[in-house]
Amino acid sequence: MATTCPSARAGDLPAWYGRIVVTENVKQALREFIAERDWAQFHSPENLAKSIAIEAGELLECFQWATDADPGRVREELADVLTYCLLLADRLDVDADAIVLDKLEITRRKYPIDRARGRSTKYDAL
Repeated sequence: MATTCPSARAGDLPAWYGRIVVTENVKQALREFIAERDWAQFHSPENLAKSIAIEAGELLECFQWATDADPGRVREELADVLTYCLLLADRLDVDADAIVLDKLEITRRKYPIDRARGRSTKYDAL
C-alpha cells in the first residue's frame, strides 16, 4: 500500500516516495514465523520496544573497538533491529512505510537543504 504525505505539495517529493518499502512478503513471513512458535503472547509493545533497544546495543557493539566491523555480523544485528521494529509496527497496526516517509517529510522541513547541507548541526541551531 502506498502512502501519501498531506503536508507535501505535488512535485515536491522524490520519485521513490510512496513506493512500498517493506514488502508484504517480509511482513507475512514474520507473522508466520511468530505464529508457528506461538510467540505473539510475548510480543507486547513494551517487550518489543525493549528488544529493539537490546538489539540496537548489539549492533553498536559491532563497532565498539573498531570502525571496521565484521560486515556479516553487522548485517545480522541490523536484521534483528529491523525485525523487532517491523514486529512492533505490526503489533501497533502501524504502516511502517507511512510513518517513515511521514517522519522524513517532517525532518525535511526541519533541515532545509540550503541551511543543513554538509552540516551536522541540530535543526534548532541552523
